[in-house]
Amino acid sequence: MKILVLEDEPLVAESLMKLVRDIEPDANLVGPIASVKEAKNLLEQETPDLIISDIQLADGISLDVFTRHKIQCPIIFTTAFNEYAIRAFKVNSIDYLLKPIDKKELKTAFEKFHLLQSKYGNEAYLQQISELFSDFKSSKKYKERFTAHYGRNILLIHTDDIACFTKEEVIYLVHKEGKKFITDFRSLDEIEELLNPDQFFRANRQYIVSLPYIQSMRGDETGKIIVKLKLPTETEIVISKEKAAQFRKWVEG
Repeated sequence: MKILVLEDEPLVAESLMKLVRDIEPDANLVGPIASVKEAKNLLEQETPDLIISDIQLADGISLDVFTRHKIQCPIIFTTAFNEYAIRAFKVNSIDYLLKPIDKKELKTAFEKFHLLQSKYGNEAYLQQISELFSDFKSSKKYKERFTAHYGRNILLIHTDDIACFTKEEVIYLVHKEGKKFITDFRSLDEIEELLNPDQFFRANRQYIVSLPYIQSMRGDETGKIIVKLKLPTETEIVISKEKAAQFRKWVEG
């Protein structure tokens, strides 16, 4: 059995693949693949028996891969969506596992996979999955307010007042006035899936930026984009060459 793993966080990928090897020791693991581009190229050349995929990859949303390619195998998603969204997807017997991945839940997902292998070859069923993706993407509501810590106080901050989120030792929310507040989130992946992608962009592994607070942009000789935010302190963020085109498209709307 060939299993393709799509995950852009190295430590998360390492832990996930270890769990898979423990549960399915005879499986042939491919990956981890960190980007939509890499995943598309690989799927044009070979078809796995199962895909385990994070929703947010380094250069975009993994759903883009599955909507543009006719996937003939089941998918187990790993994600930070809230449990109501997860339950909605489970109506069609696809597993969505909340990070950090629990070994028992992953084992249950594999048990379901083995029971449903024959079903995934059904064209009508694959169409049903595709429609479910479309319905979810069009009806998703995004978070409008976040709580953050300031000393012993808990603040409620509207997304319109957030310049960016940044990952250091912890995940910080950066207010438009330049103040940094600690959040309870464990990763930027969790936050990204709660934000409206028209307003926020995952710049790199350290930053999610808000469009209204971008002051200027400039390219460098390597194809990267340097973004400066409208903050009291000098804040420059690097967009990789691979994500530059996607970023320009986002900025232009």
